Amino acid sequence: MKMEKLTPAFKDYLWGGTKLRDVYKKPCDYEKVAESWELSTHPAGLSKVAEGEFQGLTLPEYFERAGKEVLGTDCQAFENFPVLIKFIDAKDPLSIQVHPSDAYALEKEGEYGKTEMWVVMDCDPGAFLYFGVQRELTPEEFRQRIENNTLLEVLRKVEVRPGDVFFIEAGTIHAIGGGILICEIQQNSNCTYRVYDYDRRGADGKPRELHIEKAMEVSRLTPSQGVGKQADFSKIPGGKRAELASCRYFTTEKYVVESSVELFVTEKSFTSLIVLEGSGSVTGPENTLSFRTGDSLFLPAGSGKVTIGGPCTVVATRV
Repeated sequence: MKMEKLTPAFKDYLWGGTKLRDVYKKPCDYEKVAESWELSTHPAGLSKVAEGEFQGLTLPEYFERAGKEVLGTDCQAFENFPVLIKFIDAKDPLSIQVHPSDAYALEKEGEYGKTEMWVVMDCDPGAFLYFGVQRELTPEEFRQRIENNTLLEVLRKVEVRPGDVFFIEAGTIHAIGGGILICEIQQNSNCTYRVYDYDRRGADGKPRELHIEKAMEVSRLTPSQGVGKQADFSKIPGGKRAELASCRYFTTEKYVVESSVELFVTEKSFTSLIVLEGSGSVTGPENTLSFRTGDSLFLPAGSGKVTIGGPCTVVATRV
């Protein structure tokens, strides 16, 4: 099967900026482009095939037309496509939020929970995010601090720099701060419970909805392990490679391509390539695709040996 270039779905949330359109040249005329969903089968935002035989098909339509073999045997073991990958441009801070586990989300919301990871692509000097709590909280103190607007005082505040990687398990209270651009790899879910939102108003002029009771039931009130890390690279022919995160839903690696590097796409899983920096091409057995910063590429399972030419930096994700 041929490799495919994808086009994203866009979101214009009120905290978004303009970098995805103005810097990364995403084809979107929203005033604010908060998110681009680069690899998505979620009904709230479907990515599409950009060119070639399947041009214009949504990702689910492409899977149906090309055959489920393009997903790989490990991916087919899931009832639904397990991964969603997006860019997030947070000009302003996101709400303080938490995502539920699979068990809770399936019971209450009819969809899966959300474990995710972030790769910081760019950030303003001094930019920070919130990652879990500083110390153990009782449920009573947690509720009290939500009600009296002092929750931020007990959250772990982490200053970020480009290249930082964060793994956020379901149940971890968190928020991306203003002035941060992120690549997010997550479970295929849009289930989010807002805990605190700076008293912001939505487009209707009313305060945005909070989900306090559900957040109380799913939030982890003890400090989370780890607060972000830089990638630990190993030298490979033509560049270097680092594993960023691995869980039952996805394994993510980062490649810094100096000349060209090879990877092998087995029949177990497709590989998603997200281009963080640079430009180049990817060559497989059946076709070659050129790419630039911000592009999203889908490499079908069983593609075999694939060569990435740079110089560029890419994030590779498989199930």
